[in-house]
Amino acid sequence: MKLLRVGAKGAEKPAILADDSSIRDLSGIVSDIGGEALTPRGLDRIRAVDTSTLPMLDRSERTGACVGNVGKFICIGLNYADHAAESNLPVPTEPVIFMKATSAIIGPNDDVIIPKNAIKPDWEVELGIVIGMEARYVEECDAFDHVAGYCVVNDVSERHFQTERGGTWDKGKGSDTFGPIGPWLVTRDEIADPQDLSMWLEVDGHRYQNGSTRTMIFGIQTIVSYVSQFMSLQPGDIISTGTPPGVGMGLKPGPKWLQPGNVMRLSVEGLGEQRQLVKSYQG
Repeated sequence: MKLLRVGAKGAEKPAILADDSSIRDLSGIVSDIGGEALTPRGLDRIRAVDTSTLPMLDRSERTGACVGNVGKFICIGLNYADHAAESNLPVPTEPVIFMKATSAIIGPNDDVIIPKNAIKPDWEVELGIVIGMEARYVEECDAFDHVAGYCVVNDVSERHFQTERGGTWDKGKGSDTFGPIGPWLVTRDEIADPQDLSMWLEVDGHRYQNGSTRTMIFGIQTIVSYVSQFMSLQPGDIISTGTPPGVGMGLKPGPKWLQPGNVMRLSVEGLGEQRQLVKSYQG
């Protein structure tokens, strides 16, 4: 299934992309795409519905973030060896965990706002894991049982805040609008091999990132198991799994940073496409 949320910010309706490519309203079935709706029981309830009987929604309406009321937005850093190299950092021996503020989450086509005092805004296409069942001290062999599905994430970053302002990476990752997710949550059964998905990102039509989840250092099962050793995971939590090379920070000649007026387009195979216009902060 391809699940999404449609409507104005803060008033999104849960929806499903039907086989005929129409968008159908799930409001009568679940209250939102998140939490209980993403558990095995919740997804089975949605699967049992004949989508042709559901109200049709206007395709021109805004697509919101594909998961509502996200509890935790967890990220894995330096999870592609070639990205670690372009960052001039050693390949990690264990997954690097940092958190992205849930207030950063926006829809896949919403504007990205460069924050006040930003110097080095950057882009990162990533595969997102959406948790569907509580996970605590999970073994790798059982990790997929806790995954509801996958989505596209743009881990927008401010490198000056991230690496030159002291402390952890979080301050360079959590600005408002720095977490576009969606357009769809694609359920696990629709993705034959999440470790073999192509992914790309363009800025103003130039392709800077062109990679594959094949080259992850730590795969999805390892990531879910590893994170669950340090914190419990609940349905609707998102883990963004790292980015391939081609970020602005690592370009040669470069670096290259996002500027107002830039347009980012990005996709992960089978999970849909995002498009964001970059704007400057006007507060």
